[in-house]
Amino acid sequence: MSEAEKGKQAERPVGRNARYGERLESLSERDLLLRLKEHKDLRAREELITRYLPLVKSLARRFASRGQPVEDLIQVGSIGLIKAIDRFDLGRGVELSTYATPTILGEIKRYFRDKGWAVKVPRALQDLNVRLNRVIEQLTVELRRSPTIAELAAATEVSEEEVVEALESGRAYSSVSIFSGGTGEDDESLELLDYLGSEEEAYEVFEQRRVLAPAMARLDPRERLILHLRFFEGMTQTQVAARVGISQMHVSRLIRKSIENLRQYMAEDEALVEAARGKSEV
Repeated sequence: MSEAEKGKQAERPVGRNARYGERLESLSERDLLLRLKEHKDLRAREELITRYLPLVKSLARRFASRGQPVEDLIQVGSIGLIKAIDRFDLGRGVELSTYATPTILGEIKRYFRDKGWAVKVPRALQDLNVRLNRVIEQLTVELRRSPTIAELAAATEVSEEEVVEALESGRAYSSVSIFSGGTGEDDESLELLDYLGSEEEAYEVFEQRRVLAPAMARLDPRERLILHLRFFEGMTQTQVAARVGISQMHVSRLIRKSIENLRQYMAEDEALVEAARGKSEV
């Protein structure tokens, strides 16, 4: 046998490692787990993570409406997946997905307990709040009504004061930014701010016109026409002059005079309103 043939034979996998040289994509889940457990093959670990990442995304989307970014939940769920893969025992007789699902969900729920509170709340109160939510659901079904504080305290074996404090602390959970997006993953999903009302600009215009109208009525018709053409229709002074039949310089003087008169009339009207208000208060 030549030296080249001997070298190729030495490189060929032998015995129980005969499949070690195969492509990871072609290996079964069990083979990948064996390579990870027996040979500490991190490439097999990465392949398992890749295969089960869709499961993580599916579980993370269940919590998309709770005010936390879905991408953050996927990252947290991925940590749970890695823990499940590292701790999984082939002798359990269950599928990896069956074992990994509660581990992933537990990691996501722990994230909400630790990170989803707008105000810092003691961990004991957070845990009691979670317990109370479960107990409230159970007692509501059993009693066919909402349970009382005393019934909740008896069911959770804590004092009524602790029940009230835990329920109050629940209000500090997960405040949502007005800039947070919807649950959709597309770029066109609306932010909460898009649903909130804003100050109507027309109100300010209406208020200005309400104050201005009495003062405008005190100007002569030609002055009102010039101001209307200049400031409401947006004409230049030259266009206004051609429309009214006077010089552009004359239009400029009339505009200055009319504005000064408006200021005076509006100040007089405001003084009258203040005087009338003072008399009504007396």
